[in-house]
Amino acid sequence: SIPATLVWMFTSPDGHDAMFVEQFYFNKMLEGQYNSSVGKVVGYTKNGIKVADKLNRNEGFMKHQVWKSNLCKRNVPLIYDELQNPVEPYVWLRSVDAADSRHPSMLVCSAYNFYPKQIKLTWLRDGKQTTTDVTSTEELPNGNWLYQIHSYLEYTPTPEEKISCMVEHASLMKPMIYDWEPSPDSGRDKIAVGAAGLLLGLVFSVAGLIYYKKKSSGERFFLINIK
Repeated sequence: SIPATLVWMFTSPDGHDAMFVEQFYFNKMLEGQYNSSVGKVVGYTKNGIKVADKLNRNEGFMKHQVWKSNLCKRNVPLIYDELQNPVEPYVWLRSVDAADSRHPSMLVCSAYNFYPKQIKLTWLRDGKQTTTDVTSTEELPNGNWLYQIHSYLEYTPTPEEKISCMVEHASLMKPMIYDWEPSPDSGRDKIAVGAAGLLLGLVFSVAGLIYYKKKSSGERFFLINIK
């Protein structure tokens, strides 16, 4: 089978202007396409022109293309209604390693699976908007009418500072604020590592002292024997 891409295009809610396009590829090159507004397959390469001529004379193929075009028009109202309903984003706020940065930490605020496309992500530090060391992607299509976006904040952690990501979207009654909450385990891990290091240092200190005592005792005994 030849790889094909199906496209439905429309602007009216009732689908009267819907256009069905099916594109045919070979070795990633567009060979030809069927366009319902033209009513036939058009070839774009030497081989594509030959294939288009055969398909246009294939009664079964052409009837099937007309059926798909009508299916497109019938389903436009359903699709249009769904597109009028905004979809609330799923927001994920997380910490990642900051590579090649003058800051040791980076936060990422991601919004997934939202519609319509327009959305605004804002970083807040202690309740005040900040744009310093902030980078963001464009709204990225998922391929299923939904979108995603990611915003990055490079920062140096300070005691008791509150960092938040504010999301504004048509699906939300009011801006939603998501606070960054560092994992409590991270502090305990640092304490544990510090305590382990202190204990290890103490062990080596005691061992060194015992070794020194034994060595010193041996030296004194040796000197006494010489006398």
